[in-house]
Amino acid sequence: MADFDYDPPAGDPVILYEDARIIVVDKPSGLLSVPGKLEGREDCLMSRLEAFRPGALLVHRLDCDTSGVMIFARDKAAQGFLGQEFEKRRAKKSYVARVAGVMGPDRGRVELPLCADWDYRPRQKVDHERGRPAVTEWEVIARGAGETRVRMFPLTGRSHQLRVHMLSLGHPILGDPIYAEGAARDFPRLMLHAERLGLHHPEGGGWVEFAAVCPF
Repeated sequence: MADFDYDPPAGDPVILYEDARIIVVDKPSGLLSVPGKLEGREDCLMSRLEAFRPGALLVHRLDCDTSGVMIFARDKAAQGFLGQEFEKRRAKKSYVARVAGVMGPDRGRVELPLCADWDYRPRQKVDHERGRPAVTEWEVIARGAGETRVRMFPLTGRSHQLRVHMLSLGHPILGDPIYAEGAARDFPRLMLHAERLGLHHPEGGGWVEFAAVCPF
């Protein structure tokens, strides 16, 4: 899976908000957050943003296939402050996804520890012995023909957390090139979008929230 065909979408970064300390961007699906390790993976949101806002600093990442809100810092102090917002779980995130199958309950909570599936990188897996704690709350937005639209609130930030937790419920996210199979995989993109991000602003500590309209 690591050697996927990387063909990122064209276009300049969509800046949702900026001030002297932070820049908030709407990342498109199919674009890496940071440069990949393999050759031909230099094009990413970080490098594109550098051309427009030199010196922007990374705070967190989204998976290549996930779209939505990403925040960058404009100085080292802001980067450290925002990093703590994520590390201490003060940042509040919500995602929207389309998943395979019709979910019965209206809401739920998944608490399953996750770790890397080393034989099948970059897959992650549920592992009750070696996994790190991972918690996701979710609620149904709408049910359709063979699928459900859900909003998810990750209380931890593990790699592929939402994708593996939905899979564990028997409802993989549509278009997931790693975890979905058959018809559920046959979509133009991963149907997962980082819809909203709330945290404390590094200038004064006031609470701010940013949102990006779901494109699917």
